Amino acid sequence: MPTSPDNIPQGPSVHIQLQKITKKYTEASTDKRGKKELLVLDRVSQSFFRGEFICVLGKSGSGKSTLLNLISGIDIPSGGEVLFHEGNRVISISQLSENDRTLFRRQHIGIVFQFFNLIPTLNVLENVTLPLELNNIVSPEAALTLLDRMGLGDRLQTSPDKLSGGEQQRVAVARALAHDPSIVLADEPTGNLDGEAGKLVLSLLLESVREAGHTLILVTHDQEIAKSADRIFFAGSGQLSQIDSPR
Repeated sequence: MPTSPDNIPQGPSVHIQLQKITKKYTEASTDKRGKKELLVLDRVSQSFFRGEFICVLGKSGSGKSTLLNLISGIDIPSGGEVLFHEGNRVISISQLSENDRTLFRRQHIGIVFQFFNLIPTLNVLENVTLPLELNNIVSPEAALTLLDRMGLGDRLQTSPDKLSGGEQQRVAVARALAHDPSIVLADEPTGNLDGEAGKLVLSLLLESVREAGHTLILVTHDQEIAKSADRIFFAGSGQLSQIDSPR
């Protein structure tokens, strides 16, 4: 059943809170009327709790990836606020400057992209230690531990183009987790992989996130993945509604 947006849970367990989020895009029209406005999210209010695995389903163009961009601060809403709760502190991500949103992302957010986004001129270890260096963490110990867990301990000096798709995504997962973010956002992390490679990546991601107590928000078309989630949401018609089971 959909949750009521007017009854948003409050308290220390809330991690990310969406308050009446609206997101509009302006795109060129094919007729003579010029530009037209596309409403992707329409006054969406929801809360995600610390340490839970959230799965977001929905058709292409329903606002799933837009939601992740707003939570990470890559983009900002047209209206409303995205709030980050940490103890007694509440940060309005959407009200931060672009530079501060970048710093926030480096400290608190790990992102797993569908198309890996590895840097081709860096080897496996260098790709994973990059977020550590950005946070002024000199020791590569966390990166080495994660890569060993991902089954890539013997591929540290390998360049991304020498890896399979599944291996590249495992590197991407290790990179997202290396700086110990409290929130992990995954955008179709298995969408570009075959069945077995996808299952392995998902298993390693979930195992690592659960052990560290991270909050995981994962976007997917795969209803089987959704069955593993603590809560499932469906994006569509500008809304984000909690559902009992995959549609």
